[in-house]
Amino acid sequence: MSMINLGIAFPFPPHMCQEKVQHRPFHCVGFSKATEAVRISHHARRRSIISVVPNRCECLDLHKHQIPYMEAWSWQKFLVRRRHILIERDDDHSDTLIVLQHPPVYTLGTSSSEKYLNFDIQNSPYDIYRTERGGEVTYHGPGQLVMYPILNLRFHKMDLHWYLRSLEEVIIRVLLSTFSVKASRFEGFTGVWVGNHKVAAIGIRVSRWITYHGLALNVTPDLTPFQHIVPCGIRDREVGSLKELLGTTEDTTLMDVAHKSLIKEFSEVFQLSFEYKSISELDHPEGKS
Repeated sequence: MSMINLGIAFPFPPHMCQEKVQHRPFHCVGFSKATEAVRISHHARRRSIISVVPNRCECLDLHKHQIPYMEAWSWQKFLVRRRHILIERDDDHSDTLIVLQHPPVYTLGTSSSEKYLNFDIQNSPYDIYRTERGGEVTYHGPGQLVMYPILNLRFHKMDLHWYLRSLEEVIIRVLLSTFSVKASRFEGFTGVWVGNHKVAAIGIRVSRWITYHGLALNVTPDLTPFQHIVPCGIRDREVGSLKELLGTTEDTTLMDVAHKSLIKEFSEVFQLSFEYKSISELDHPEGKS
């Protein structure tokens, strides 16, 4: 099951956005004659962007922080809107990557089914949000490293399956190169497994070739919350963590090592060079003349 949702992101008023659902029911270039000025059509200008491949990526590295899901989600949507505006101005030159942890939270994809919840949705043990990503229900919490890439696939490859396989490749490389753990894909599904245990989930949305949402690697999380759901809607597979696989108790060290490896492998797979920034340093294009 591919966790993809391809669509156009429109600015909804607050009450129409996908929202927190706890305690509520789910109810060519064209030339003139030599004596005239050369003109380049808007369409051609936009096509020219595709031929320029930037290797710059702004990185918001908050891997030691637990950022509330709604806050991180708002950042992503802001950054996607920002990219669309910059594209229209032929001024889109950098991708963005957000790395963080979340407090305990359940999230569902656009068409997720409640049958994969082992509890009454109005009495959820944690906050629960229905989002615009693809895929079924999953859990995010402390000890899980989450990466939200806001990439313009025009600069990479305009192929969603390539993008999903590349995200999986990042995790597979991390586990093998840093921890000597051989991980694999599971045919027909999106994510990364070690044996029968899923250690990384992937769920994305793409808006006019701009990606958001992303991947989550279980490094040292408490896996108990996964028992209250059918993770990603897969009943015959279990959820595992890197800590469990390695049999270690060094949580902080393991998180730091895994984070460093994730940044390195993501940079290599997507051929990006990072420029570290804070969310406040990201210019709001609507404010520019």
